[in-house]
Amino acid sequence: MTVRSFLPSFNKGRRLLFQCAASAAVLLSVSVSPLAQAAPGGVANLAMVAEPQTLDPMASTTDLVATIMQHVYEPLYTFDAKWNIQPMLAESLPKVSADGKTVTIELRKGVKFHNGKEMKSDDVVASLKRWMDIAPRGKAVSKEIKSLDAKGPYTVVLNMQNAYAPLLAHLALPSGFAAIMPKESAVNPLKDFIGTGPYQFKERKPDQYVLLTRFDGYSARKEAASGYAGKREALLSELRFIPVPNPNTRVEGSLSGQYQFADLLPAEASPRLAGKPNVVPVITAPFGFPYVVLNTVQGPLQKQGVRQAIQAALNMKEIMTAGFGDPKFFSVEGNHFPKGSPFYSMDGTASYNQANAAKARDLAAKAGYKGEPVKILTSKQYEFHYRMALVMGEELKLAGFKVDMQVVDWATLIQRRNDPALWDIYMTHSAFLPEPTLSPPQLSDGAPGGWKSAGKDVSVTVFSHEMDPAHRGALWGKVQSVVYDEVPYIRLGSFNSLTAKSSKLQGYTPMPWPYFWNTKLAD
Repeated sequence: MTVRSFLPSFNKGRRLLFQCAASAAVLLSVSVSPLAQAAPGGVANLAMVAEPQTLDPMASTTDLVATIMQHVYEPLYTFDAKWNIQPMLAESLPKVSADGKTVTIELRKGVKFHNGKEMKSDDVVASLKRWMDIAPRGKAVSKEIKSLDAKGPYTVVLNMQNAYAPLLAHLALPSGFAAIMPKESAVNPLKDFIGTGPYQFKERKPDQYVLLTRFDGYSARKEAASGYAGKREALLSELRFIPVPNPNTRVEGSLSGQYQFADLLPAEASPRLAGKPNVVPVITAPFGFPYVVLNTVQGPLQKQGVRQAIQAALNMKEIMTAGFGDPKFFSVEGNHFPKGSPFYSMDGTASYNQANAAKARDLAAKAGYKGEPVKILTSKQYEFHYRMALVMGEELKLAGFKVDMQVVDWATLIQRRNDPALWDIYMTHSAFLPEPTLSPPQLSDGAPGGWKSAGKDVSVTVFSHEMDPAHRGALWGKVQSVVYDEVPYIRLGSFNSLTAKSSKLQGYTPMPWPYFWNTKLAD
């Protein structure tokens, strides 16, 4: 069976499975009904794709952890609705010396942690040092910093090795983020989840929910709300993030009113959600890109030629169709940034979407591939990951690879990807971000896959040290070329996401990491 003949039957089967799961999903959704009990200000039941493997905001780059814990912790800077960087815990944008090497950050006064203590500069320094020790993006930033010091109670000074253009974007990102916490709690492993956010951590019951409650001592900014920036208000009294791994259960729970929000739903659910009185389908476009990470340090894919063979084998249209079905939900394009972006480039894209099994066989043989199993990690909790992985596996088989498909829950995948002995490829995705070095985390240091090379170091360093936006755009093409040549990850295409919210949930604004401050439930 060719992949082309496999794909139609696969898509037919997934539609039948979706339809047959509906009645069972209704029954499954009843199991969390006790969470819907009312509380002053309202309770939002939020259906997420999985159980978070950690609540430490620095220890994981997964969207799930970021979505939950951005309500508890806050960064120095954040992004507004147009992806401009704005201050959050910082009083204003920093003062930067003429040579770009001294960055002075003034902090807001009177900001309280959830334990009642006022945030001071020594808390910020301790938090950033912890971030630079354990987070992949923090490790990348740490190489650029000569010193980090508190200068008085409300001033932090960073002395840089060189001017570093992505600094504020790294400090603003909520994924694996530079969360500010009391210095006494900034230990590893994190024992107490104490931040400055509009919600505070209350309780976690594994496989049931993570419960956050309104923080009455919250100090909000005065500016109008815009994206993640500006004024944040905890209008809901409780947020209950509920792991609902089955995507059909998330759909049925939304239709029944069980959930006030359901994350990342199958594209084929869109017609079922449309026009229903108590649910609003939300398409976020563009949302991001699915990609596969390749193991560069152990196993058959540590050879660059074998990774290039993997890349040559893939038919991106087949893979993206398997994941999303309806073309309105995806596009097949090798440029990492779209036309109109300052980082649009076609450099290296001749290696994208080759769909050439014969070439892949030849490259693999020349690189010394001996038929070793290629272990592919994927999860059904992000159903589009699973669908794409199945088609990718068939394409690799046609190219002569022996495929070991390992389907696990998302928390297990996150755990296994940290051990290079347990996998060769894993499927994931990222949101679109305005600063190229933010994603994927493989562009930083210490991320799964272990990508290290002189080509990476030179291209990323030159790009990051260039402060002129016009010049940075041209330099991004050099980074993109290295990615296509060394193949630490493979970008599969671009996609739009489907989520659902209750018609009673007011004030919700679609963003890549859903947030629920400034939202409330209508009577």
